[in-house]
Amino acid sequence: MRNVIVAVVYHSGFGHTARQAEAVTRGAARIAGVRTVLLTVEDAQSRWDELHSADAIIFGTPTYMGSASAAFKSFMDASSSIFYGRRWQDKVAAGFTNSASRSGDKLETLQQLAIFAAQHGMHWVSLGLPPGNNSSTGSEDDLNRLGFFLGAGAQSNTDEGPNTAPRASDLRTAEHLGKRVAVVAYELLRGRMVLETEESLAS
Repeated sequence: MRNVIVAVVYHSGFGHTARQAEAVTRGAARIAGVRTVLLTVEDAQSRWDELHSADAIIFGTPTYMGSASAAFKSFMDASSSIFYGRRWQDKVAAGFTNSASRSGDKLETLQQLAIFAAQHGMHWVSLGLPPGNNSSTGSEDDLNRLGFFLGAGAQSNTDEGPNTAPRASDLRTAEHLGKRVAVVAYELLRGRMVLETEESLAS
C-alpha cells in the first residue's frame, strides 16, 4: 500500500501557531506508512498539487478578533477554484487554532474551518478527547486543558514568545490531533483499497 499523505497548512503571525502546526505534524508522522507535508498558507498557494495529492489536510490559524487570520482567510478564498473542481472531495480534514485568551472565541475559528472543509466535501475529524482540567484533580498539564471538541485549541500569553508558549500540554494535544487524523486517513485509504479489490474481483 502506498504511503498516506497528511498535509498541514497553517498561518502564524508571531510563531505560536507555527509551534502548534509542528506538533500536529509530529503526531501524524508517528503513524507508520504516513508521510507529512508542512506548508505555510503562502507556500501552499504555490504548491496546490501537493494538497491535491494529500489524503488529509489539517488547517491551522491563530484566532484574531474571533475569526481566522486575514492571511488564512486569503488562502481559503484562493481555494475557490478548487472548490468548483471538487479536488478535495472526500479527503480527511481537521483544524487547530491558538489565541492569547483561554477562550478567545477559538470555537468560532474551529467552526469556520469545519465549514470550510464541508464546503470542499471533506470528512471532518474531531479532537476525540474529553475536556481536561475540569475537576479538582485536573491540572494545566492535562491534554485538552481548554476543553475543545471540534479541534485542537492552544493558548499563548501575550507577553510570552513562541519559545515558551503554547504550553507543553497544548502541544501534546496538537500531536494527538495529528495522530488521530493520520489514523483515520490510513483506515479510509485501506478501506477504499479493499472495496476496489472486491469490486474488481466481482467484475
